[in-house]
Amino acid sequence: MKITSAISSASSLTRYLSGLGIARSSLIKSAHILERIGLAAVGASCGLYVGATLLRQKGGLFESGWIVLITMLYGALSYYVGIDLSGNAARRPKSSISEEWNGSEPAELMSAAGTFGAAIAATLSISILVLDQNLSNALIGFVAGCWAIGSSLQVVAGTMARGQEAPMNEQ
Repeated sequence: MKITSAISSASSLTRYLSGLGIARSSLIKSAHILERIGLAAVGASCGLYVGATLLRQKGGLFESGWIVLITMLYGALSYYVGIDLSGNAARRPKSSISEEWNGSEPAELMSAAGTFGAAIAATLSISILVLDQNLSNALIGFVAGCWAIGSSLQVVAGTMARGQEAPMNEQ
């Protein structure tokens, strides 16, 4: 399918839905929910790789199959809450002076650092599994630490951004 035909079919779908009387805001909210669910699925799949890597390590702390489920659920939560901080509050400048902080930067920096840490853990886990490597417990601990810290930073950043957004919407 060519890009131009894909764009024209998407615009015709939008026109069709607007003809049905569906509000644009409802359509955008639905699209945002689908996006969040997709991000949660990506987080869960990254958690699956990290959990499988931890489970594979014999004689370690993570010998229970529950570790896979826990890393998947935590990955889904962290990607759902932390990536693509909701609303325009995080991207709207409050000042014309570019040197001033507007309060949303810590949440964005934490989200970026968390996404980076979780992605590094997932990438290392995939390479460990695909290449069938046997690594020391210290390196496996590093992967687990990157995952735990990165996912936690995403959750905190998402919570901070949504907490800052609420007072702004009241104005």
